Amino acid sequence: MSRRLEVALAEAASPLWTQRVRAGRDLAPHADVPEAAEVLLGLLLDVEDTAVTRQTAATLARAGTAAAVRLIALALAQADDNHADWLHTGVHDALLGSDRVRDAVAAACGELARDQDEAVRRGTAEISAWTEDTKGDKPGIR
Repeated sequence: MSRRLEVALAEAASPLWTQRVRAGRDLAPHADVPEAAEVLLGLLLDVEDTAVTRQTAATLARAGTAAAVRLIALALAQADDNHADWLHTGVHDALLGSDRVRDAVAAACGELARDQDEAVRRGTAEISAWTEDTKGDKPGIR
C-alpha cells in the first residue's frame, strides 16, 4: 500500500470535516481497493457532517468508474432520507454541465444494473435516473 493511500485512510478518521473531505478526494481513485472502498462508504454516510457526504459523492461520481458508482449505490441503500438527499446533491454537482461525467456514470450504471447485490441494483437505478434528469442542464440553471 502506498504512503499516500495510508495517509488518506488515516485522514478519513479525523475529527476535522475538512480532512475527511480531503480523504474522500484522495481515496476516490482507489475505490476498487477493498480498504479504501470500506472507508469511502463510511465517508459517504458520515454522521458528523453532510459536507463530507456531498463532497465524497461528487468526487466518486467524477471518477465515473463502476467501483466508484457502486459505492454511491451501496450508500444509497443504507442512507436515511437526509443522507440520501446529500448523496443526490453531490452526484448532481458532478453531473451538472459535464457530458463526460454524465456519460461515464451512465456507463457504470449500465454495468452495475446486473450486479449480484440487489441493493447495488436499486441504488444504481436511482443514480441512472439522476443522470437522465441532468441531461441538457447547464451550470447555474435549475
